Amino acid sequence: MIEIGQYNTLKIQRDTSVGLYLTDGSKDVLLPNKYVPRKFEVGDELAVFVYLDHEERLVATTLKPYITLNDFAYLRVSYINKFGAFVDWGLEKDLFVPFKEQARPMEKSKRYLIHMHIDDKTGRLVGSSRTSKFLSNEVLTVEEGEEVDLIISHITEMGINVIINGKHKGLLYKDEVYQDLRTGDRVIGYVKLIRPDNKIDITLQKGGADSIEPNAQYILEELRESRGFIRLNDNSHPEDIKTVLKMSKKAFKKAIGSLYKQRLIEIKEDGIHLISE
Repeated sequence: MIEIGQYNTLKIQRDTSVGLYLTDGSKDVLLPNKYVPRKFEVGDELAVFVYLDHEERLVATTLKPYITLNDFAYLRVSYINKFGAFVDWGLEKDLFVPFKEQARPMEKSKRYLIHMHIDDKTGRLVGSSRTSKFLSNEVLTVEEGEEVDLIISHITEMGINVIINGKHKGLLYKDEVYQDLRTGDRVIGYVKLIRPDNKIDITLQKGGADSIEPNAQYILEELRESRGFIRLNDNSHPEDIKTVLKMSKKAFKKAIGSLYKQRLIEIKEDGIHLISE
């Protein structure tokens, strides 16, 4: 079955003057000439993205959109008319975001976090900036300590709201984040705590002893790139550590302690030195 808004692997059925007709065995879709590969044979399989063109006909493309069905992306508004906003999602035809699907009135050239789904009434692909309605923490599919995929949703005074595995809401606390994050960024995180009300606290660091290894490895890489020396030690100010290594002083001390025990570094008054490898 050909699915719109997603990548499909289809077989070349026939070559025509307007392009290749691809099939899944029951339905055909046109791949216009401008997307036809230089070399092909009837019967070959192609991986293509399928959506509806300006005349609401199925069409295939080899272009890669910024968003796929039931996913989220940070997209720019191309223009607005009396029906709603249209956002650039990397294809010729912009993605329509009806006024009813706008969390707040959109403005041209600004970017918004968008969820793409199929409209129940029209069967068309549409976008929505009302992202919360596509997320639920009622039944959780994650556990504490689990590695998860995150999308940065929006940043508040309290913390950084994230989308977890495209399904749940979570929160990163600002004082635990030591890197620049922006709306739409995709990062790996870990479930730190699941509260009784199913609210989820997220961290970017692995819990327990596992948290030492990634930070230690990062410091090793920084040392190698800095000719074996970084002007930081146990007495360095937390802000200096955050600026140079994007981590807390606590994480830094654990990491260099681990490296010292493994005899990979020396800790001196002027900083940490890499022992020749």
